[in-house]
Amino acid sequence: MVSRKQMANGPVATSLPSAPISTSKLPAILRFPLVVVLSLTLSSIFYSLSSPFTAGDLSSVSRSLNEWWEVAGLVGWKATELAVGWWGEYDGIDLASLTLLSHYPPLYLLTTFYGIRPTTMLTSLVIDILATYIPFRLLRSIHPTHHTSPPKGAVSNRSIINDFGVRLYTTALAAAIYGVVVYSSFYTWLPVHLVIYFDGLRDISAAHSAALPYLIASSLPIGYAAREFIFTPATGARPDLGDIRAKAFNPETATLMETVRYNVWGFSKRTRTLVKRTATLVAVAGAHAWLQVYVTIEGAEGYGAAGWAGVWATAAALTGAAFWWVADVEGLSN
Repeated sequence: MVSRKQMANGPVATSLPSAPISTSKLPAILRFPLVVVLSLTLSSIFYSLSSPFTAGDLSSVSRSLNEWWEVAGLVGWKATELAVGWWGEYDGIDLASLTLLSHYPPLYLLTTFYGIRPTTMLTSLVIDILATYIPFRLLRSIHPTHHTSPPKGAVSNRSIINDFGVRLYTTALAAAIYGVVVYSSFYTWLPVHLVIYFDGLRDISAAHSAALPYLIASSLPIGYAAREFIFTPATGARPDLGDIRAKAFNPETATLMETVRYNVWGFSKRTRTLVKRTATLVAVAGAHAWLQVYVTIEGAEGYGAAGWAGVWATAAALTGAAFWWVADVEGLSN
């Protein structure tokens, strides 16, 4: 296993682009609309094919959406999630990881407290992931940081990213954080919160009988997705113009705006990447959990959905902070 200091001082290259390159020859203006159409189409097809096995489960707890604006709101949110990935220059693995991290919480709620079969939850989760991954994979190549053997000089800290010990450690760390946050919520305020603000809960016993080792083990896929979405891109980020400006900053000659910019956002590219991706995860996971729970689950109140979303947003924020500590992305050389 490599040390934290090696993570901070790993090799740096500047010869290759840091953003994923489009594999499509379509005009740029058409690519994002095509991503949205493909994603919605695939989602519709996959859910139609799986409906004989899942529709009964989901319909028994789903709120009736009778107004056009309710349906339009959900479609608009789906487009927003895709826009975050597209304009954030994510590749298919990035967006698949973000989808897993943000779509798991409401499905976990249904399985744990509404008696929905785990197979139904897994089917829905796989469909959501595939419906985002496939369009991005078709129209945008995989980022070098997600390649096991990226081109030489394409990423910083390639040995760190591909080190098996680091992969295992960071995945387990994120899984432990998610498990501990959920466990502590179950054993403090969350059961009462669920009973008060969720009308129609079928079973609350899971909150009282939860075992921490099981919660951590079941969170391993979440931990791996968090690693791929936050830790890997941050560790592999190469210095950019912002790093050059930060190194050249002179407080004696800098203007007021330059001083403010340096103090607020004068971090390395790796730190900026980690902060932006952590903030994105907190926002998307929290918003999706609230929207899906409040809009689609019968009997769920807005405040109740906010509490459930807050559990997962907190876990995401703590995971980002832990990854910052592990990678020590500022390092002594910066």
